[in-house]
Amino acid sequence: MSVLLQISDTHFGTEQPQVVEALVAMAAQQRPDLVVLSGDITQRARPAQFRAAKAFVDRLGAPVLAIPGNHDIALFDLWARLTRPYARYAKAFGPELDPLHSTHDLLVIGVNTTRAWRHKNGEVSTAQIDRVAKQLAAASPSQLRVVVVHQPVAVTDAQDQVNLLRGHSAATRDWSAAGADLVMGGHIHLPYTLALQGLARPLWVVQAGTAVSSRTRPGVPNSVNVLRWGEAAGCCFIEQWEFDPLDRVFVKKVVITVRPDRSLIASQWVLSATKSMR
Repeated sequence: MSVLLQISDTHFGTEQPQVVEALVAMAAQQRPDLVVLSGDITQRARPAQFRAAKAFVDRLGAPVLAIPGNHDIALFDLWARLTRPYARYAKAFGPELDPLHSTHDLLVIGVNTTRAWRHKNGEVSTAQIDRVAKQLAAASPSQLRVVVVHQPVAVTDAQDQVNLLRGHSAATRDWSAAGADLVMGGHIHLPYTLALQGLARPLWVVQAGTAVSSRTRPGVPNSVNVLRWGEAAGCCFIEQWEFDPLDRVFVKKVVITVRPDRSLIASQWVLSATKSMR
């Protein structure tokens, strides 16, 4: 079974050292096969913040698939923003802005949804939608097919409508038809799992909270997601882990089980959520 750890919106520059250490310890315990960083890795795209973020990632002991968020483009350095918007990001995490990770169990496709001319809103182009759809269509039956964006493709709160990814309707329609199972995102610091209806096949949205930053929403603790998938098991376990400030550890709070029946043309999914007991 493959284990994927989703970490989002770390906002290095506003990180909390005790939460950072707790997440490093949790990763050592869970031993993920892949770490996904779904954007806003830094607070202001400063070189020192990227260095701190890279040092943190290097401690996790797993391959990393990272995409930039809107905070990973310099806000106040207008010349850098317009001429070399991803130079600092690339120095820390490499030049590939639309990365891909493929193993027997997993196909994870990163999509850069930031735009240098936008302050915070994200966008996915027709070319990006088509490219991802082709990659999904070429996946093997054993692979869980995951697309990673920064801004959400679906929200649960009306106040977050303004944060929806531009082009999300076309993207979810085409990616669903091409075989996507999950779309992971961040940006709004609110964790949830949501089933999208009315598409060619079921598609699940998996949103992550802020992993280590002090920029949490009221009443929403720091959190990360863990996905466990293996074709032999026949289901994907989506786990939400939250930081407990008293014990200074990450604790598993919610487990969602998604089971595809791939013998059908349109997969049938069963969803169950349980609160974990401490």
